[in-house]
Amino acid sequence: MPDGVRPDGPLLSRASYDRAAQRRTDDAWLAEAWQRSRVLVVSPKSATPVTADDDGRVVVALQEARAIGADAPRRFLGIVDHVPYFAATLGADALDGGTDWLTLRDLGPVLDDVTAGMLTSAIALEQWHQRHTRCPLCGTPTAEAHAGWIRRCPKDGTDHFPRTDPAVIMLIHDGADRTLLGRGQQWGEGRFSTLAGFVEPGESLEAAVAREVFEEVGVAVTDIRYVASQPWPFPASLMLGFSGRLDGDPSIHLDTVEMAEAGWFTRDEVERAAAWVDAGSEGGPDVRLRAISPKLSISRYLVDCWLAGALPG
Repeated sequence: MPDGVRPDGPLLSRASYDRAAQRRTDDAWLAEAWQRSRVLVVSPKSATPVTADDDGRVVVALQEARAIGADAPRRFLGIVDHVPYFAATLGADALDGGTDWLTLRDLGPVLDDVTAGMLTSAIALEQWHQRHTRCPLCGTPTAEAHAGWIRRCPKDGTDHFPRTDPAVIMLIHDGADRTLLGRGQQWGEGRFSTLAGFVEPGESLEAAVAREVFEEVGVAVTDIRYVASQPWPFPASLMLGFSGRLDGDPSIHLDTVEMAEAGWFTRDEVERAAAWVDAGSEGGPDVRLRAISPKLSISRYLVDCWLAGALPG
């Protein structure tokens, strides 16, 4: 793998720890494990308390079980080095002291892989529980079960599992020196990203790539190849990354409902914008491409792969 591209994939996809799913129904084990656990706290707005380590780096402030109130929702995340980890939901004013709280978007690039992965799971679960409080079959309020990994209807006994919405995200290139980037209506001037969209019912991933690109910018693509995936808990997406090559006319025909603008950009332009983003700045108003996605996003992983010549095909 070329320099600058991690072989183990996008940032939020690198975690490797034992989820120990077989323990989620073992109430006796969960009760004992809670007493010796480390707890990753998230707020209803998906922030987490942070502190600084001995070298001054920002790290997630894991808590002991005794610091968590009995009424706080708790979810079993898994086991790392024989230590059980749980997530608990607390308000941002629930912990003692002047604790700082940051979001995954703030923290992602500086966290170790395991902490980033567990925080992603914790936030995804919290977002799902907030949005799915009633049985979709009968409307009865549901309750958490299986250590936070299902919601159960007390009326009809049905179990409901966390949803994950598949979405494709794609780096489209012309087979030479240019890539296709777009700017959504909600983004500021000069901020571009790879194209993306949700997979429709009955649709393959490759078909979704071709459809979304044509719908958004009117460009046909071929040689569609899978690259990598990344969970994106804002609130419940699994981003499936692809590359694709221009097929025919490069002229852009914009869907102005979804897109503010789109364009073909050279490697030099994209590299310059990436350097600005990594330095915490953006290019000036005289430059069309001023910023691309930060390292946290799989969009940036796809861009880095293209810049490094590491895309499949």
